[in-house]
Amino acid sequence: MKILVFDVGGTSIKYGTCLDGILLNVNEVPTNAGKGGPYILETLISLVEKEKDFDAIGVSTAGQVHSKDGYIIYANQNIPGYTGVQIGKTLEERFHVPVAVENDVNSAALGEAAFGSGKDYDDFLMLTYGTGVGGASVISKEIYYGSGYCASEFGAIITHHDARLQGNDYFDGCYEKYASTTGLVKLAMEYDNTLCNGRAIFSRIDEPGVLAVLDKWVDEIWLGLASLIHIYNPSCVILGGGIMEQPLVIRKILEKKDFFIMPSFSNVKISSASLGNKAGLLGAYYQAYKKLK
Repeated sequence: MKILVFDVGGTSIKYGTCLDGILLNVNEVPTNAGKGGPYILETLISLVEKEKDFDAIGVSTAGQVHSKDGYIIYANQNIPGYTGVQIGKTLEERFHVPVAVENDVNSAALGEAAFGSGKDYDDFLMLTYGTGVGGASVISKEIYYGSGYCASEFGAIITHHDARLQGNDYFDGCYEKYASTTGLVKLAMEYDNTLCNGRAIFSRIDEPGVLAVLDKWVDEIWLGLASLIHIYNPSCVILGGGIMEQPLVIRKILEKKDFFIMPSFSNVKISSASLGNKAGLLGAYYQAYKKLK
């Protein structure tokens, strides 16, 4: 079966064809997120119009997604006017094939569940670390959505209560402000303002001061991660995002495991995601395939 797959991010829209679980012909175009949600929908339509003889469409996208009905529940102003956009209904009416629409982190988790680091586990948690922190809960190879399709907003765990109580934003004092790659860069720039991105940080990681910054940031990762492990008691936690491709980061996280979690939870396996930027596309395929079946 031929399924068209899309992964809508803030910077680019990746797209390709998935034939019987094999991802082919992956390309990307700029999202032009500032032009808004309706523009993104028109971009998807124009990309689908170039294809012929496909059986279904899978879409992974930023924002909170009502996966059953295929629309955007909420998106921040990084993509203005995206909230409420009816991706699934519009594409189904236009192209007369089943369409699955899923949140990007949920899609990445499903990709890992079917084809990557989670394929040997029925249940696991996935967190992605980038501009913010995204989360997904996989139970019996399915996403746990919660009552309003918004579950696993792990970046909103409150880890710094003073900042939350004094703040005006829902994410003030929250996990993603400190444990994201953005949080790491902020810490690094407080030490040396030339350390303005991950590449600069890891190019100087042998310096004791820079290594100390990384160590402090790993503590921030554990402040949220430990709570999740103690609540869910998962067999596996998969950590994604470009920063987690650094072997030193995973090694540092594992070194602190016994300090942050109880011995009775020590069976949890912590591993990095294995599919990279293809995870969302493969997760979109997985959802569309199920809907087609």
